[in-house]
Amino acid sequence: MEKLSRFVPLLGQISTYDRAKFSSDLIAATVVTIMLIPQSLAYAMLAGLPAELGLYASIFPLLAYALFGSCKTLAVGPVAIASLMTASALGKVTALGIIGYVEGAMLLALLSGIFLLLLGVFRLGFISNFLSHPVVVGFITASGLVIALSQFKHILGIKAEGHNFVEIVYSTISNLTQFNTYTLIIGVCSVLFLFWARQGSAKLLERFGISKSLAFSLSKAAPVVGVAVTTLVVSQFGLDKQGVAIVGTIPTGMPSLVLPSFSWAAVEALFVPAVLISIIGYVESVSVGRTLSAKKRERIDGNQELIALGAANIASGMSGAFPVTGGFARSVVNYDAGAETQFAAIFTAVGISLAALFLTPLLHYLPIAMLAATIIVAVLSLVDFSIFKRAWDFSKSDFAAVSITVFLTLLMGVEIGVASGIIASILLLLHHTSKPHIAEVGLLPNSEHFRNILHFDVECHPSVLSLRVDESLLFSNVSYLEEYISDLITKRPDAKAVILDCAAINTIDLSAVEMLEALNHRLSHQNIALHLSEVKVPVQRLLKRSGLLEELTGEMHLSQYDAYQSLVKHYE
Repeated sequence: MEKLSRFVPLLGQISTYDRAKFSSDLIAATVVTIMLIPQSLAYAMLAGLPAELGLYASIFPLLAYALFGSCKTLAVGPVAIASLMTASALGKVTALGIIGYVEGAMLLALLSGIFLLLLGVFRLGFISNFLSHPVVVGFITASGLVIALSQFKHILGIKAEGHNFVEIVYSTISNLTQFNTYTLIIGVCSVLFLFWARQGSAKLLERFGISKSLAFSLSKAAPVVGVAVTTLVVSQFGLDKQGVAIVGTIPTGMPSLVLPSFSWAAVEALFVPAVLISIIGYVESVSVGRTLSAKKRERIDGNQELIALGAANIASGMSGAFPVTGGFARSVVNYDAGAETQFAAIFTAVGISLAALFLTPLLHYLPIAMLAATIIVAVLSLVDFSIFKRAWDFSKSDFAAVSITVFLTLLMGVEIGVASGIIASILLLLHHTSKPHIAEVGLLPNSEHFRNILHFDVECHPSVLSLRVDESLLFSNVSYLEEYISDLITKRPDAKAVILDCAAINTIDLSAVEMLEALNHRLSHQNIALHLSEVKVPVQRLLKRSGLLEELTGEMHLSQYDAYQSLVKHYE
């Protein structure tokens, strides 16, 4: 049972489930369901899909994640970034006539799910670490701007096209004079109401004696109020006949589980977008999950999350929907509303199912402008311009990576943006590792500690060159270390021995071993001995296996202090 619960974490939650947890989960599910209904419809619209598919993406995927997810409070479903990336990918592929739009969305979710599932099975969750956090924030900021701008056409009631920031701006301005007055009033009022509701509604509820935490959670349900009011206004005054775009008829019923019809040409065309959606979705989901789990002093398993998100996306693809992941806003609401286990997700899926069965006729007159307002307010909370200042103050290379990602996302679209983000993150990693910090160190007086000679008044010996390498030795940085030592030897003609302090070297690869062998040889021709100190056992094993320790012109010392003292006595 214990082994099975590791694979299906929900089983481990059943044994301790009681009435108190049931009550907490049911309350949280009710709040999240109310919040998720308008969000699901809005994100389906953002993806360019029929509104009911947003509801479908919030039923079986939630059940799948509830079974396999390791985070008890993460709420899975359609999110803005994945929806935008879905629209971007499908717009290009369906234009070629390779696959239909809805079938393409299903296939995209299915491919994303299979990719995530394989990563989880082979325990490759570390791949997400190659996306640096500043680059992810930059991509999300740029995507948020593109998403928000793309919805202005619905606020204005005009037609506008475009796949990137420039195209959307140009198209919107070109058609600005064609705006619909009634749509504009509904759209602007909806945006203002939702922005006010983020802060003002919670304070208003507190005045009626509702606790602060519950008031915060209930304030997230404000879009439902907006949906109800705007739908009522449009239906009562017949504004749909005045040019106000509405959702229209939404089919009533539950999704059926089927495999999408597809061709290998469609798989080839959608595979790369599916991979990009998977990576961004996983990074976003795990970041939220770790944050919420830390508050409960729990931990999540990154590889198990890959399996859970993979299962959720496969379920989404087979139920006629589109890619899903863990959403930040709804997960926070789920947590704050008191969710204790993933049974809250199951109850939410039941709530969405009831909405799909009984409430859809009431949404016929729901104005598209209201859904656009929901998207705009939601995504603008993701925009973080402060990342530029933080990156600039911390590291110019980080700033360059963030700027490139934002620039390409705005100008070239989300797919190129996320691809550039991944490349920028990898280049950033290689840049940091290719030039490890190396310091010439000396002995602090009356101690056994060594410090950088540039920053401390330390004792040095002209015949002993003592160096500290603050990084593992890999193919990417060995040339830099070799050149550093060679240049230093040139400046120190009296040097008779070089001590490498290896305390910070956690691993070493074959390229680094070959460099040390060559360095050992070169120094021996200059009558300079190479010594190693504080070598960790795993690194010792690799050096011994390579044969370097047998050829070493110097010795391997237990500590830098022992090595220095021994050599100073030898050369005095």
